Amino acid sequence: MIGLVMAGGKGTRMQSDKEKLLLEYKKPLVLHVVDALKNSNCFEKIIAVTSPNSPQTQKILIENDVKIIETLGDNFVTDLNSILKKLDDYVFVTSGDLPLLDENIVKQIVSASNPKKIWTSVVTTKSFQSSLNLEPECLISLNEEEHVHTGISVVNATQIKNFDSVEEDYLIINDKRVCLNINTKTDFELLGSL
Repeated sequence: MIGLVMAGGKGTRMQSDKEKLLLEYKKPLVLHVVDALKNSNCFEKIIAVTSPNSPQTQKILIENDVKIIETLGDNFVTDLNSILKKLDDYVFVTSGDLPLLDENIVKQIVSASNPKKIWTSVVTTKSFQSSLNLEPECLISLNEEEHVHTGISVVNATQIKNFDSVEEDYLIINDKRVCLNINTKTDFELLGSL
């Protein structure tokens, strides 16, 4: 299995000149994610997806012995699909802005994922995120309850050959380690209180 860290976004919602994934929470945000993947011992290799939007993030990742694949940086979905078409393995995809991610929750997600499914997305309930004072944006409805994508998926990339939509399976995990994506200054401020 490959660990894939999405680290090429513009971070425009942070309204800052500094690259979002380099914001410091004990260490740069992206390194929390990289270390969680490394320490889980679940992956044959770890790859970070960067773009022209994130040159300093790319530099830090290279300094930390992470293999880099660069994309155009158009948007998350386009960049991810272009990478998945090139990989021939199971891939644990995570956003680089999940600083509470740790090796134990990574192991839990890997072991709970159904290898027969092409795409399993980790979601939380909206009510759980609201209990942490988070204001999620991308909501989906499952079993008549609102849920939120976490930015984590387990994908059988051998089955991703084009941009056609694939059936998405869901793994519901109400855990703060998977739900705090740092997208805004408010999210970053909440980080210290969780």
